[in-house]
Parts: sequence; C-alpha cells; structure tokens
Amino acid sequence: MTKILVLYYSSYGHTSAMAEAVAEGVREGGAEAVIRHVPETAPAEVAKNAGFTGMPGHEEIEGPDALAEYDGIVVGSPTRYGRMTSQMASFWDQTGGLWMKGALIGKVGAAFTSTASQHGGQETTLMSILTNLLHMGCTVVGLDYGFQGQMGVDEVKGGAPYGATTIADGDGSRHPSKTELDGARYLGKRVAQTAAKLHG
Repeated sequence: MTKILVLYYSSYGHTSAMAEAVAEGVREGGAEAVIRHVPETAPAEVAKNAGFTGMPGHEEIEGPDALAEYDGIVVGSPTRYGRMTSQMASFWDQTGGLWMKGALIGKVGAAFTSTASQHGGQETTLMSILTNLLHMGCTVVGLDYGFQGQMGVDEVKGGAPYGATTIADGDGSRHPSKTELDGARYLGKRVAQTAAKLHG
C-alpha cells in the first residue's frame, strides 16, 4: 500500500487540525497516512510564555532519514513573517544526506499552512515549503481548482493553488473552518492518488 507522511509543526493546534484533515484525505485516496511532527526547538520558557499548546496526539518524527520510507510527504507549518517556522526549517536543514543520495527523488510532495490574517503570507509560506520539496526531487501536488471551495468571497477562507491553508486570527481564536478542512482533505486525497499512480 502507498504510504504518505503528514509532517507538521504547530504552536497552537491550527496546523495540527489541518494535518488530521490531510491524513483523512490520504486514507480516502486509498493510502496509509502517518502523522508526525518535527521537534520543538523554542526554549521551554519561550514556549510557556507564548502559550504554545504543543502537538499532543502525534509522535515526533524519528529524524530526517525517516522521510525516505514514504511514497509521499505533505508538509505543514504555520507562517512566521511569510515563511515556514524555524522549527520546520531546522528539520529540513538536516536533510543534506538525503539530498546527496537523491533519496526523495520521485516522491510526491505537498504543503499546507496557517496564518493569523488573510494576507499574512500564506502563499509565500507554502512556497518556502515547496522549494525544499522541489530541491529534493519531489513531484509537487497543489490544491488545484478541482476544489471549488477555495473560490468565492462569501466567507473568510483559506486555500491557494500552492496548498491548503487556514486563517487563525491574530489571537488564534479562529479554528479551521469546514471549507478549509475540506481543502486539506482534498489535498491529501490528491497526494495519495498521485503517489499510487507513480509508485503503483
């Protein structure tokens, strides 16, 4: 069976919720979904003072070499000033050995993110994730417009052709909407289907 990794970092649970939805879509697409998070690198005092909720319910990834075990990798990170978090970037900075071996060439890659505001860097954050996947030789899948939920302005909602997104509001009070979770599921399903075609 095709095996897809949903790898994420989350400070307040929004990206974690999106990871769960991506995994649901992966399973709907007929693949096995494994959710893992990258290590928390912020000092404990900083995390406590900022009210980080941690990433309960999901195991920490064993290390960069574990990426080679999967047929696809869907990466999720909140935005920090229009790019992925330092926690996620630190993890990818340790994958040089995999790059040297070409260990991820041909695997399917995709991205998802969460921002505080509607224009808080969703697309640039997605691209900061996708550039890593492209350098690794992954075949990138976006949130194509087959997912019509990302269209229209009838409600506040995330979604971009580069990946699934959600908007958390400045105080983190807004949780992923049904539309945003549906987008994450759609992305997960497309990754599973694409990986099955490439590796089936």
